[in-house]
Amino acid sequence: MADTNKQFAEVMKMCRELFEKKLHDYGAAWRIMRPQSLTDQIYIKANRIRSLQTKGNNMVGDGEADEFIGIVNYSIISLIQLEHGVAEKEDMSAEEALAEYDKQVGRVFELMVRKNHDYDEAWRMMRIASYTDLILMKVFRTKQIEELHGATLVSEGVEANYMDMLNYAVFALIKLVIER
Repeated sequence: MADTNKQFAEVMKMCRELFEKKLHDYGAAWRIMRPQSLTDQIYIKANRIRSLQTKGNNMVGDGEADEFIGIVNYSIISLIQLEHGVAEKEDMSAEEALAEYDKQVGRVFELMVRKNHDYDEAWRMMRIASYTDLILMKVFRTKQIEELHGATLVSEGVEANYMDMLNYAVFALIKLVIER
């Protein structure tokens, strides 16, 4: 049996390396993004993955794995924004942004461990297309919660949805990159 915790760490190392490179090139310009805009960015990534899966061809170059990495990183940015609020300008150094990134990864990892225990690694039997559909569903749920300004009756909230999207993207990356 594969070690999910180790595989999670391998995927997050890959995602963090790209985040760090983009942080070098662009700084923390994403600090000005509102949660709704980040939800839309995740939608764009997930919708493109579904399009690639449905059409079977790629005319841009980036593949499914690249888009799942984008979902992971936008989900982490979203969690940072929920915790710190939206800034009017870039207000976080690269070191601070990476520390926040690592903090959010730790929180999501803990959630994954708890859920993986309760669900008995059922994700391993799922297809990558199912992760894509679940992420899209979570995006639409998040948009609805945003439209309701968070006034929900039974929802776990936007943060829980971002965390789930991140974990589904990690599971897809384990199958696409680590186990291949």
